[in-house]
Amino acid sequence: MEERIGQPLFARTTRSVALTEAGEALVAAAEPALEDIADRMERIRSVKGRASGLLRINAPRIALPLALMPILSAMAERYPDVTVEIAADERLSDIVGEGFDAGIRLGEMIAEDMVTVRLTQPFRTVIVASPAYVGRHGKPRTLADLSNHNCIGYRLLRSRALYRWDLNDRGKDISVETRGSVVVTDPLSARDMALAGIGLAYLFEPLVRADVEAGRLVEVLRDTSIDEPGLFLYFPRRAAMAPKLRAFIDTAQEIGRASSRTPGRKIFQQSKAV
Repeated sequence: MEERIGQPLFARTTRSVALTEAGEALVAAAEPALEDIADRMERIRSVKGRASGLLRINAPRIALPLALMPILSAMAERYPDVTVEIAADERLSDIVGEGFDAGIRLGEMIAEDMVTVRLTQPFRTVIVASPAYVGRHGKPRTLADLSNHNCIGYRLLRSRALYRWDLNDRGKDISVETRGSVVVTDPLSARDMALAGIGLAYLFEPLVRADVEAGRLVEVLRDTSIDEPGLFLYFPRRAAMAPKLRAFIDTAQEIGRASSRTPGRKIFQQSKAV
């Protein structure tokens, strides 16, 4: 290949081999063609009823307990030739530019040109604390009381700003700046901190429903909670043609239909035509 191109593609030493600038340019030029060949091979295999390959999904950590576990379990049984790779990512990533087949995010965060499939119903936000913390510091009675409490902060990875809690003040949506001794970058860590009695945590209600029902956590300022649209799978329209993603979508929707037949368990719903 170097002879045909007329310049070196690798920089070689006795200890390492690395791409030259020309080599990097060749890889970048060839990659789309190789991906197209891989997609076509998957489609050929799918004619025989077998989806296969690596399915890369970018998702926040909360997507695993809230939506993904039953889908991944079913995929492992039904499509053993498909490997699902979940990249836990709290940023709002460019799934196309970063080579992912699909992403999962809150509905309000997804670009309009993406196809979406609903994975959860809308859910509330909640503020929770452990009984031990409440015993030491009491419950906040008003939004103004939050300034007197240790609030577990949340750092936005892309902007590096501290997240302001979105709350409802007598029918009006507001953003509240909080302060505390701990800052985390994902909600599951905030839940762990709350369970440890460190402070108040702002979370999605399904994440802590079992903890509240078991008495491990206590909800405070319930009237200030807001509704979030829920989690959605999203992807470019052309990507739905790939058998591996089609298998994932079909599995998610089948599990959703089964869940919807159970009272109080309606979870999945297709949001746009796929």
